[in-house]
Amino acid sequence: MVNLSIIYYSATGNVHAMAETAEREAGDWGADVRLRRAEELAPDAAIDSNEAWRANVEATKHIPTASLDDLEWADAILFGTPTRYGLPTAQLKQFIDTTGPLWQAGKLINKVVGAFTSSQTSHGGQESTIIALNNTFYHWGCIIVPLGYTDPMMFEAELGNPYGASHAGVNGPVGEKTRIEVALQVKRLLGVTDAYKKGAAQA
Repeated sequence: MVNLSIIYYSATGNVHAMAETAEREAGDWGADVRLRRAEELAPDAAIDSNEAWRANVEATKHIPTASLDDLEWADAILFGTPTRYGLPTAQLKQFIDTTGPLWQAGKLINKVVGAFTSSQTSHGGQESTIIALNNTFYHWGCIIVPLGYTDPMMFEAELGNPYGASHAGVNGPVGEKTRIEVALQVKRLLGVTDAYKKGAAQA
């Protein structure tokens, strides 16, 4: 059994839709999955200024907020975030900034990790957002597993981001092609994690 934590932040719902897809695909694969959201930090005035943002906040209240236990428990971790000026959101970063005790205790070493993102446009900072998250994973001592061009479908239009599954909001809500990309990433992440766990057990 592979333990997978999916930890994400979503404002208007696109990253949430990707996270739900990841949860479903991981469950079908046979993983034990925890879906967790980063706590909202924005004031109500900002949230209420965007109808989709408020709707997503209300629709996802039932999802538990991420905790350090979710990281320690996991064999693999998949992070999701919208891009903000080419960087992860403050909400996800705030959670990451609480991980010092786990990092200092060496409890994040060799976790298998990946990331996915959404931006308004296809060149709106998707790659730099995932690379920025990778900087944290280097410090943790994780095993970073990119999506890569690991399936022929990755050469099709609207897929093809080897860094991690990505969605462009200008194309509308998360659709089938994005879900395919998420599914490919989840299967690769879990496959590598499974192989690593088996190899480590035999070492």
